[in-house]
Amino acid sequence: MENAFTIAAYVVAAILFILSLGGLSGQESAKRAVWYGIVGMALAVLATLIGPGSGLWLLSLILIVGGGLVGYQLATKVEMTQMPELVAIMHSLVGLAAVFVGFNADLMINSVTTLFAENDLQFPTADGWTLYPPGADLANVTAATLVSELSSFGQLVAKKTSVEIGILRVELVLGIWIGAVTFTGSVIAYAKLAGNSSKLPFEIDTSAKKLPGGHFLNAGAAALSVILAIMYLSNGGTFTLVLLTLLGLFIGYHLIMGIGGADMPVVVSMLNSYSGWAAAAIGFSLGNDLLIVVGALVGSSGAILSYIMCKAMNRSFVSVILGGFGGPAGEQMAVEGEQVAIDADGVATALNEADSVIIIPGYGMAVAQAQTAVAELVRKLRAKGKNVRFAIHPVAGRLPGHMNVLLAEAKVPYDIVMEMDEINDDFPDTDVAIVIGSNDIVNPAAQDDPNSPIAGMPVLECWKAKQVFVSKRGQGTGYSGIENPLFFKDNTRMFYGDAKASLDALLPKID
Repeated sequence: MENAFTIAAYVVAAILFILSLGGLSGQESAKRAVWYGIVGMALAVLATLIGPGSGLWLLSLILIVGGGLVGYQLATKVEMTQMPELVAIMHSLVGLAAVFVGFNADLMINSVTTLFAENDLQFPTADGWTLYPPGADLANVTAATLVSELSSFGQLVAKKTSVEIGILRVELVLGIWIGAVTFTGSVIAYAKLAGNSSKLPFEIDTSAKKLPGGHFLNAGAAALSVILAIMYLSNGGTFTLVLLTLLGLFIGYHLIMGIGGADMPVVVSMLNSYSGWAAAAIGFSLGNDLLIVVGALVGSSGAILSYIMCKAMNRSFVSVILGGFGGPAGEQMAVEGEQVAIDADGVATALNEADSVIIIPGYGMAVAQAQTAVAELVRKLRAKGKNVRFAIHPVAGRLPGHMNVLLAEAKVPYDIVMEMDEINDDFPDTDVAIVIGSNDIVNPAAQDDPNSPIAGMPVLECWKAKQVFVSKRGQGTGYSGIENPLFFKDNTRMFYGDAKASLDALLPKID
């Protein structure tokens, strides 16, 4: 059977990718799942290199080695706190690749069409090539000879029927548009996540911003995109494809600019889905079955995760993907009172006397690299017979699973890491709740203030504990820029300072 090895290798790789996704759902199986993915990708690359259309070995090896070196540098130098923006910028590369492949497919279609016209040929029917016009003298120039002189991708295009060429045009239009939206959207998401460290020629804050006209601009650009796509499919030429790309780039930019910092974890997941569909479109254009399967896996899993996260934040999935459409209006409730500070001695006294403790980690813990100190605190408290658990909000940090990864890195037992729905009802019976670098996910304004940007979002109700200690650098607001009434409550004390330094000062006092 022709290409039997490539087909078999692609099937095995697809199975490994599915096992990898399934394994990532649990902390215990995550390491094994990563290796499934690594082996699957290595097999896919090998099968592609020696499969149909193989060639340009030196260039291929140079690109593989170069890409591997860049990946190694990123993996070893990028901090865990920078992973969300790294993921976002990687998505942009997938989108850009989809745009390039789409334009390459259009150029190849035009080249083959011109070549056939110059030699009085037309694209084959299901029965093979026919003369055009009927009865024309080919002067010993056959279709097979012409096709054999084309590149492997050119041969793939030349062997398609007219109907298949029409389908390829639809695929490349979708790939280019989705890729363009993904590219600029991912760049803006990267800039919002990275802040001053983005190293881009422009700086973007985390607030939601739209141009005058807001959603009408997005709707108009989307409608015009559909019109241009129809024009291109009606032989409008490459220029309509260029205009379509520019509109896609604008939509990606404006959509993500219109989404605030509180929703950025959903944005990262959503862009992951977009990049998957862009990859699937590349697979259709290139005739690569594995790329289609992998793209569909990434696209669907990203969409499902985005939907789950939206439910966890009480957000409308459609609202978020349309750039924050709608949302609360009106003046937010004023926060009264003052933040009362406490030192390490006071926190240690409360912990030594407590029987039950719940720790809520957030992005501030990741920034301070305090997970090891937190794990040591947990070990000391559990050694004294205290009931210590972690409460993890679905969107804690800036990437799904961010806190789980950090705690696993610090060797925190999996069985004391609880999800929000499992532990939220336990706060009224808890002696001490410790908030480390969290803000929005413990903000009671989500329940009390209908005009808050996070109104209706499920949060960890730590203020119901007998005592709450908040480890925080200063009195500033969180990533989304929303004031937190928790910090002003009577049972809350602010443990100011760098999280790691504060915990290091606290640990010797736990006796």
